[in-house]
Amino acid sequence: MSLREHVYSVLIVSSNENFSASLTDFMPVGNFSPVSTATSVSEAKRRLQDRKFDFVIINSPLPDDFGSKLATDISAASQSVVLLLVRNEIYEGVYEKVTDSGVITLSKPVSKAVMTEVLRIMGAVRERLRALERKTSTLGEKMEEIRTVNRAKWLLIEHLKMTESDAHRYIEKQAMDRCVSKSEIAKSIISTYS
Repeated sequence: MSLREHVYSVLIVSSNENFSASLTDFMPVGNFSPVSTATSVSEAKRRLQDRKFDFVIINSPLPDDFGSKLATDISAASQSVVLLLVRNEIYEGVYEKVTDSGVITLSKPVSKAVMTEVLRIMGAVRERLRALERKTSTLGEKMEEIRTVNRAKWLLIEHLKMTESDAHRYIEKQAMDRCVSKSEIAKSIISTYS
């Protein structure tokens, strides 16, 4: 999948309004929307409470903090892909601190060609995170279905004196006969016997 096929929401955190404006102009609306800006860590945190962003780009330093803690906090608490831009002289030290948290670090100044490549890399990372989110969601739903069916089986065992295998077969047969999921049958059993 190419970057052109996806639209990414972006939060640019920078005290330099010219940087934010030039980066915003560099991002076509067809690929990046909405593009929001914040000028400080505290403003960025407020924006992040209001909505989720696919990309968070932090241009350090910020007026109320350097920005590396914000980057690691966002990376740890969300599925956002975080890019931290730092001065070339301190790049290695900052990179060592934030890389284990999944923060992408880039030294300034950055050319348009490099920024284009980094945005494509960020898009690839975000798509991978989306795939993992879907997988996690599916696993969570499956675990919930197993818990519900198990609860229903124990209610059948308790109230109808079935064996566990009989209760399991009963739920499966009812689901097949009614053309519904085992979870729906289990919920019906739970509501009947609870």
